[in-house]
Amino acid sequence: MEAKMHMKEWLVTQIDSGGFEGLCWEDEDRTMFRIPWKHASKKDYKQTEDAALFKAWAVYKGKYREGMDKADPTMWKTRLRCALNKSTDFQEVPERNQLDITEPYKVYVIPQDQGSARPREFPRTKDQVYIEAKRSQELFHTSKEDFKPLTDNLMREHMYCELTGKKTLNQSPAPTTFLTSTHTVSDFRMQVTLLYQGHSVTKVCTRSPEGCFILQGRVPLGNEQIYGPCTAQQLSFPSPDAVSLPSCMAEAMNRLLCHLERGVLLWVAPDGVFIKRFCQGRVYWSGPMAQHTDQPNKLEREKTFKLLDIPRFLNELQCCLQGEGPTPTYEIELCFGEEYPDPDIPKNRKLIMAQVVPLFAVELMQRFNCKDRG
Repeated sequence: MEAKMHMKEWLVTQIDSGGFEGLCWEDEDRTMFRIPWKHASKKDYKQTEDAALFKAWAVYKGKYREGMDKADPTMWKTRLRCALNKSTDFQEVPERNQLDITEPYKVYVIPQDQGSARPREFPRTKDQVYIEAKRSQELFHTSKEDFKPLTDNLMREHMYCELTGKKTLNQSPAPTTFLTSTHTVSDFRMQVTLLYQGHSVTKVCTRSPEGCFILQGRVPLGNEQIYGPCTAQQLSFPSPDAVSLPSCMAEAMNRLLCHLERGVLLWVAPDGVFIKRFCQGRVYWSGPMAQHTDQPNKLEREKTFKLLDIPRFLNELQCCLQGEGPTPTYEIELCFGEEYPDPDIPKNRKLIMAQVVPLFAVELMQRFNCKDRG
């Protein structure tokens, strides 16, 4: 039986073949390529041509058998999109996408540095349509079948053996070291707590694979015909008047909240926890990957930031279990409208903050009972 190619090898072969209209290299170095991305709702949509690549991938993966299965172009497209977004071999380049033209397409880059979370910045081309909210979500869009709970016993047992070097019944000893890049964290839930002057006013467990908007107002809207409806969970700031704050304090917070429309978008991807700021109001943060611990870390507007690196967290967890390092950190703090961290002002005096805890990290820490040994 002929060995199956990995997706990267398969897709590069299709690009080089020239057999699909619109599928081509974007640069001379063959690091970026275009994929035709016409929506089925367009009047000139032709399934034979416009769904050809998506169908080919479904056929190759054994998900569609010609003459036996019902044709489903939407599902074909979803499968390829999810495969691209899950793969570490490809990263979307939203700045180069052209989705509102007659022959729309997306651009992906084949990163040379596999540790990179996002593609490098590229010059914007003229007249590009740029709807960042939905593209940020789509970059890591997954279907329900792509996420298996971290509580799956087999996965737990396997990771436990690799992390600790111990074995379970009928298993050989596992190595004491492992490559974190081979592990995929698929629990996208977060515990998000909103705090007004250090007091919790809202606490939720997010469950959407698309992530969570923390905002005052409404989620920024894109073209739903192109991107589909926004399914990110929405967490709105409660009214200061409804949480029994002194009138002077409530007035100050209301002035601040009016600048937090559109808010921030947080999400968990296989390689980390990410955030994107859309609001006009300033947002600062602290966490495992923050540049400073004793001075403010600012989130620039409409730029994606990686707040936690999962491979690094797993490495630190392994060191902790082997008695070679302290407990890895994973809690993230956001401060809205005021500089943070601020060594002169304690965080319980900040007007509006959010605490973000990725639950995959909590579960791993509890599972392995990792304690500070630093």
